[in-house]
Amino acid sequence: MAADKAAAILAALGGGSNVVEIEPCITRLRCEVSDGAKVDEAGLKAAGAHGVMRQGSIVQVVVGPEADSLAEDIEDLL
Repeated sequence: MAADKAAAILAALGGGSNVVEIEPCITRLRCEVSDGAKVDEAGLKAAGAHGVMRQGSIVQVVVGPEADSLAEDIEDLL
């Protein structure tokens, strides 16, 4: 189930080729993307994100306490 969520988040971030870096925080995934226009906020929320904050190429995806495990799963997919 977590792997499916990680895959959905990665897809909503624009896919693996769009992700420059991903780092977990306590409740967030801090992501740098190549092209912010490829980020699908509705897709992130559909994947289970509680919120999305964007500033240019930096995207913070609020996922709750599972941020560490999701970041690991996404790294495995990359």
